[in-house]
Amino acid sequence: MFYQLYEMNHAMMQPMRAAVDATRLFYRNPLNPVSMTKAGRTAAAWCEVFERATRRYGKPAFDLPQTEIDGETVDVHEKTVWSKPFCNLIHFKRDLPSARRDDPKVLLVAPMSGHYATLLRGTVERFLPEADVYITDWIDARMVPLSEGSFDLDDYIDYVIEMLHLLGPETHIVGVCQPSVPVLAAVALMESRSDPNVPLSMTLMGGPIDTRCNPTAVNDLAGEKDIDWFESNAIMQVPFPNPGFMRKVYPGFLQLTGFMSMNLDRHLIAQKDFFMHLVRNDGDSAEKHRDFYDEYLAVMDLTAEFYLQTVDVVFIKHALAKGTLTHRGELVDPAAIRRVALLTIEGENDDITGRGQTKAAQALCTSIPESMKMHYEQPRVGHYGVFNGSRFRKEIAPRMLDFMRARSRFAGEKGRRTDAA
Repeated sequence: MFYQLYEMNHAMMQPMRAAVDATRLFYRNPLNPVSMTKAGRTAAAWCEVFERATRRYGKPAFDLPQTEIDGETVDVHEKTVWSKPFCNLIHFKRDLPSARRDDPKVLLVAPMSGHYATLLRGTVERFLPEADVYITDWIDARMVPLSEGSFDLDDYIDYVIEMLHLLGPETHIVGVCQPSVPVLAAVALMESRSDPNVPLSMTLMGGPIDTRCNPTAVNDLAGEKDIDWFESNAIMQVPFPNPGFMRKVYPGFLQLTGFMSMNLDRHLIAQKDFFMHLVRNDGDSAEKHRDFYDEYLAVMDLTAEFYLQTVDVVFIKHALAKGTLTHRGELVDPAAIRRVALLTIEGENDDITGRGQTKAAQALCTSIPESMKMHYEQPRVGHYGVFNGSRFRKEIAPRMLDFMRARSRFAGEKGRRTDAA
């Protein structure tokens, strides 16, 4: 019922939002002399803040038509190369000269935790000059009809394995935050089956491998409640007329409310600063605010079965860390991983995934030689700084790419020695 009230409230606000937006345009029209005054800018600022606060933000675009490689601008084309009801795999194909050496093939597994895959736009943008990038583009559950069936953590792991089969054994897989668990599980299952398509390397970034390490407020909530509480308080049915009508979901707006409440003072200050930037006509600062919140406030629904299974398995039972995680009845054993190099990355100030939670994968993957393991903790960054922002671009991404290149070179040399023998 709450979801229906949310939809009804949004519909009822539409006429008011339209009137406020028209007022904003009136006060910002350069032909209107009042637009040049502080009073006019103040009125327009109030209108824009109200309109943005009551808007439903749609899925953003990646909008990465070009990148710069070796000092030259090359075109980039988004192409869907694999598709399932709950996910598309997007390839950012670059127009490269045929003589150019091969770059690492990178599969970015984006979080399925409320935000769209475009949250990793900056990650993709940083990798494009030096890597052949693919990314999982998860689909809003409220847009998937009930006839398409369910989607849970087991399906997620199956999806990852299918994508690795499609891309082949030269792939480097990166799990950003939430996907760290299913990515590690998928690779472990492939290794236990002697699958020839295991990736060359696996990078886990700010992921909840073992949430018993330095638990955060997110982890504490899961520890205090049982799974029935989450089902009663977080699961709702998609209202009409959405394509996923009657599907049980964890609504994106509920997830967003939880995220924002963790740092509410910071978001309120950001809104106040945005208002003042508009009044002062500081266009650059206002545009940065718009860009960030256009992405941050765009949210998607998760299927109820995926959300509940993830909460139960990852945050309540700690199944992967305790060695009890199963996939369709088959035990997931990280110790089975032997051929895949492992890089784990954490942020010093991460308030969502505590320090040590991702590093725990190093201890679980006991069969990976120490020469193929690496852990890095980035100083002075929070959760989002692990995969985005200036420190990611300058300090984290170069380490990731160097790790991937080293693994590719080693695999290539090993393959040549095998062929020669």
